[in-house]
Amino acid sequence: MQKQSIQTILRNNRALQYIGALLFLFFSILLGIGIGTVSISPVMILKIMAGSPFSKDLAEIDPMMVSIVWDIRLPRVILAGLVGASLALAGSAFQGLLRNPLADPYTLGVSSGASVGAVLVLYLGLSFFSTYTLPVLSISFGYITILAVLGFAYLVDRNVKIETIILAGIIFSSFLGSFISLIIALTGDELRQIINWLLGSVSMRGWKYIWMILPFFIAGSIFLLINSKELNVLSFGEERAQYMGVKVKQKKYFILIGASILTGAAVAVSGTIGFVGLVIPHLTRIISGNDHRHLLPLNMLIGAGFLMLADLVARTIISPTELPIGVITALIGGPVFAFILMKQRRERRG
Repeated sequence: MQKQSIQTILRNNRALQYIGALLFLFFSILLGIGIGTVSISPVMILKIMAGSPFSKDLAEIDPMMVSIVWDIRLPRVILAGLVGASLALAGSAFQGLLRNPLADPYTLGVSSGASVGAVLVLYLGLSFFSTYTLPVLSISFGYITILAVLGFAYLVDRNVKIETIILAGIIFSSFLGSFISLIIALTGDELRQIINWLLGSVSMRGWKYIWMILPFFIAGSIFLLINSKELNVLSFGEERAQYMGVKVKQKKYFILIGASILTGAAVAVSGTIGFVGLVIPHLTRIISGNDHRHLLPLNMLIGAGFLMLADLVARTIISPTELPIGVITALIGGPVFAFILMKQRRERRG
């Protein structure tokens, strides 16, 4: 009863939801910056961040502390936040569009497709679009993959059941994973770079990677947020959406493009990090309900904070050695995935 009442209070109080999400993000930032080989107090962090790196107010502070915050930890924390927000937002969009909590960029094969694009850039040394070659090709391959998954699912089952889409995504993920393995087998000097990238990490990325993902994060987020009302209607089925005047085909492509932009850009800067797009939307939906007008922005905030904490665990749990961040998210996401699957089975039997 107490659990239900707390959940009811949260669902009926939007202000409380946003305040809670913002506080979670704020404390995740402080923990991500403050904990490490050199500990930095929250007061010191706020004092350093209150001014620019070249501010006279920082003259009395140890230059090493300033350098650790501005040059090492802050960009890493921000990048983890942008990646987490991107994957959580994309996962929420896929789940709403396909009406299934098991859908996410990882299970649908979008992450694998984006990985192929990124690996090709690293392997061939492509630079069509200068700095943005990596995210552009990742996004393109991710979008092509989701279209291929949906097309294959339609060929197998004209009713395009959700289970068929998930299975098609797994098939494409396996195939694309084999293709990546082939590239690795043919790789020489680039092997270490590709392997490190595939494991998923935001380590040693710096401000350059933040500027790389930021425009795509903004574009993808806008694509999805402005279509949040339509996503609400589409989550009840395409026929009902069409009856209510929604241009179903057009809106579906907009949502798929937005989610693919976010997934491809996240994969480009951090490698393959699974299950964030699965776990966060599921947990957020428990406290906020299914209204995507609020579910999407809350997912952004909670997803950002979650990946900041996951990265913190990855770099401190067996310090001084760092684990790939994808290992931490998989350890959390695997059991959650199994729980959701069993819950669905029980609901259908009931």
